[in-house]
Amino acid sequence: MAAEVRPVWQVVRYLKELLGRDQVLSDLWVGGEVANLTAASSGHLYFTLKDAGGQLRCVFFRNSNMGQRNLVANGASLIAHGAVTVYELRGDVQLLVDFVQPAGVGAQQAEFERRRARFEAEGLFDPARKRALPRFPRSIGVVTSARGAAIHDITTVLARRWPLATIRFRPAIVQGEEAAVSVAEAVREIAPHGARPDRWPDVLIVGRGGGANDDLSAFNEEPVVRAIFGCPIPVVSAVGHEKDVTLADLVADVRAPTPSAAAEMVAPDRLDVARQVDALRARQDVRMTRTIAVAREVVGRASQGMARRLPDTAPLHRRVALHADSLRHHLLRTTSEARERIAGSVNRLHALSPEATLLRGYALVSTADGTPVPRASSVARGDAIEVRWSDGNRAARVES
Repeated sequence: MAAEVRPVWQVVRYLKELLGRDQVLSDLWVGGEVANLTAASSGHLYFTLKDAGGQLRCVFFRNSNMGQRNLVANGASLIAHGAVTVYELRGDVQLLVDFVQPAGVGAQQAEFERRRARFEAEGLFDPARKRALPRFPRSIGVVTSARGAAIHDITTVLARRWPLATIRFRPAIVQGEEAAVSVAEAVREIAPHGARPDRWPDVLIVGRGGGANDDLSAFNEEPVVRAIFGCPIPVVSAVGHEKDVTLADLVADVRAPTPSAAAEMVAPDRLDVARQVDALRARQDVRMTRTIAVAREVVGRASQGMARRLPDTAPLHRRVALHADSLRHHLLRTTSEARERIAGSVNRLHALSPEATLLRGYALVSTADGTPVPRASSVARGDAIEVRWSDGNRAARVES
C-alpha cells in the first residue's frame, strides 16, 4: 500500500472522533489534585488534575460550573466527571468536565449528585409541576416486579382500603442491567400518549421493595427519570425504605416511603369515606331543617305584613251580604207573583177551552170530514153530520 501523507487537522479530527466513540472515555469519572487553575473572564475554568503517576488537562465551561466554582481550587482533591476529547487547535488531550465533587465521595454517590444537578437544572424536580393525586381513583396503575413483595403489599392495601378501584399492573425488571429500560417501558405502556385519556389509569405507583444502594440504582437512571417526568398521569414513587431517596422519588409527583404507604396515599379508606358521607348527610339535614324554619318565619312575617297593609274589607262584606239578601227576597217575591199570574192565565184558558164548554152541556157539530158547522144554514137536509159531547160523539143526518 502506498504511503499517504495526511494533514494535521485530519489526524486530530480522527483522534477526536475516536475518543468520542469510546464508551469509557465519553462517560468518565477522574480523581486527582487541582493544579494550574485559571479562571477566565468568560467564566470558564481551566485546570489540571494530577496524581503521582500523571496529569490531565481539564476545561470546565461556565454553563456547567455554575454552583460548583467554589469546589475547584489549587490543591483541592476532586473527582470530576466528563468526556475525554482533543482540543484540535493545539492537539491537546483534555477532559471536558461537566460536574465535580470533593474527593472522598464515592463514584456512585458522585454520579447520583451529577444527575440530580442536571435534572434539577432542566426543571424535572420543579415543585410547581407536581400534580395532586385524585381523591377517588377508579383505576390504579402499578409498575413493579411480578415476583417481589411490593405487588403483594400494594394489592393487599388497595383491596382493604378502596376495593372500588381496578388495578392495572405492568410487570418490570427492577434490578440489574436491564432494569432501567424495563421500568421506563412499563411506565410508558401503562399510560401511552397516543391513547385516549379515559384509557389511562387515574394514578400510577412505580417502585420496589428495599435493598442495597446497588439494588435501587435502576431508579436513578435517566430512562426511568425521563419516563416518570413524561407520564401524563400523577405518579407516586415508592422505592426501597423510608431512608432511601432516588431520583425517581424526586421527579415523581409524590414520594412514598414504602410500597404499602404508596397504596395508602392513592386510595382513600372506604370506612372513613362512609363516615364522612354520614356526617355530611347529618349536617345537610340540620342545615335543611334550619333553612325551612327560617323560610317559614320569613313567610309568616311577610303574610302578617301583607295583612296589615290590605284595606279593611269587613264593611264591604256586610254591604255585599245585605245586597245579596235583598236580591234573594226580590227574586222570591217576583217568582211567586209570576207563578200566580201564570196559574190565573191557565185557569182562564181552561175555562175558555172547548172541553170546558162541552162539560157545561154544550155539543160541537161538524161535518163528516170534521169541518165545524157554526150555523144551521151551513147544512142541508140529508147531510151527514157528527155531534160531539164531553163524553163522546155520534153520527147523525139532517132530516129537516
